Amino acid sequence: MPRIVLEDLTDPAHADHLRDYTSLKDVQLRARREPAEGLFLAEGVEVVRRALAAGHRPRSFLLSPARLADLEDVLPADAVVLVAPVEAFAALTGVDLHRGAIASMHRPPRRSVADLLAALPPGPARLVVLEDVVDHTNVGALFRSAAAFGVDGVLVSPRCADPLYRRSVRVSMGTVLHLPWARAEDWPGDLDLLRRAGFTVAALALGEDAVSLADFAAPQRLALLLGTEGDGLSRRALGGADVVVRIPMDERVDSLNVAAASAVALWATRA
Repeated sequence: MPRIVLEDLTDPAHADHLRDYTSLKDVQLRARREPAEGLFLAEGVEVVRRALAAGHRPRSFLLSPARLADLEDVLPADAVVLVAPVEAFAALTGVDLHRGAIASMHRPPRRSVADLLAALPPGPARLVVLEDVVDHTNVGALFRSAAAFGVDGVLVSPRCADPLYRRSVRVSMGTVLHLPWARAEDWPGDLDLLRRAGFTVAALALGEDAVSLADFAAPQRLALLLGTEGDGLSRRALGGADVVVRIPMDERVDSLNVAAASAVALWATRA
């Protein structure tokens, strides 16, 4: 395979490949560039392995010598592999990448809500639906919880943070790379598509009319709807839900972080 040992990270001969890895700490820049240029980044040996195992196509790899040895058995024969000392990564990326492994991958084709529903099993199924969760760390943690508790897919609203942003992928431990997900185009109108597919939409929110999660009998096809970190679910999203449920907790605490709340609710509604 072509391996390029980098002595000088400013060498213009490798500018095209290195461009994928520059300015990783600039969230706004990366959030604009990555979807538009059809790439996402997988960071860490296990996440890179999961990306390849899930069938994602690599553009290139940036590896330290030690991580090259760790990934040798899964690197495609025609892959572009850039090798540099791990201490040199920070100068290029702007981030301390102690894991010493990062891969630039081609983004998969965008999946529609109809595609997501068509891929689900015909019987019992669970979906997680996220409205405007804008923190990439929370999105990654939500995907990790969803994968851990056997969720079949995730639907995100148009303004939700990108599940394939580097931090989301890393925090999810790569689970976002194999768990099917789609981005809604008509929000919250697409909740009707879930209902037509036999799902009960249960909104996780505070409210006097909310059913305690301890008393909630989860249906066979459940779509659990969670809202943004600060304001929670919008009135329109709540209006599109079939039922509102809440997590019973000490009266001195009014809410949980959305990622923590998702883990509790998914455990409680597991089959």
